[in-house]
Amino acid sequence: LATVCRVAGNLVGAGAVFAGGEATAKTKAGITQARSCDGYGTDALFVYPVLVRRCRLCYNRGWNFLPKERAGMDEVQVRRATLDDAPRLLEIYAYYVERTVITFEYEVPTFAEFRRRMQHTMQRYPYLVIERDGVVQGYAYAGAFVGRAAYDWSCELTIYLDANARGGGLGRRLYTALEEALGAMGIRNLYACIGYPDRDDEYLTQNSARFHAHLGFEQVGLFHNCGFKFDRWYHMIWMEKIIGDHPSPCPAITPYTAL
Repeated sequence: LATVCRVAGNLVGAGAVFAGGEATAKTKAGITQARSCDGYGTDALFVYPVLVRRCRLCYNRGWNFLPKERAGMDEVQVRRATLDDAPRLLEIYAYYVERTVITFEYEVPTFAEFRRRMQHTMQRYPYLVIERDGVVQGYAYAGAFVGRAAYDWSCELTIYLDANARGGGLGRRLYTALEEALGAMGIRNLYACIGYPDRDDEYLTQNSARFHAHLGFEQVGLFHNCGFKFDRWYHMIWMEKIIGDHPSPCPAITPYTAL
């Protein structure tokens, strides 16, 4: 009895082991070599249906290849946001405006303004949400970098998670999905503008910079004491990740709505 991992068609069955990105599976026909799982792999033993764990790439992307009750995991999915998500997303964002310097915004935007921002972004770029058991736990989107035509192949990323959902791997899954969507559009360069303190305090830590570095971003700029909030000055850093080559001529970007 066997099933197939949705990442790359990996065959997973009784006695199948993923180790170092290589899988073998015993089937009635004998031993079948399955394709590697993009080099991620895991040391978990797959014994279907008694004990099953997802390969690491599946885990990072929130994908299950078995029913929830068998996998024993929360149901997590990344999907396109809709304007109907606006109330929940504004609820998530309000926490960061009122209690942190993760955003330099002072006042929580009105519902109408927040919805207008979403609609503007959705005209060209991906706007994604991540759900756990049907409840939105965070969102991420891309936007124009500077806004001039020559910058079309670059974009700026934004991510916010519910304050109680941080640290559980949801941010990584959401960012991975966003990066893949941007790559499909033809985007080459990703940028993140991040508030940065001299030292961690109750309003801002260096966790966002560490999160981006863990995902392959590198710091390329530091603006000193450029943001003032809660009666304190904060730095801002730019981080960059290159996800594509830079040919000349370069094909035009495909809007996300056209994918």
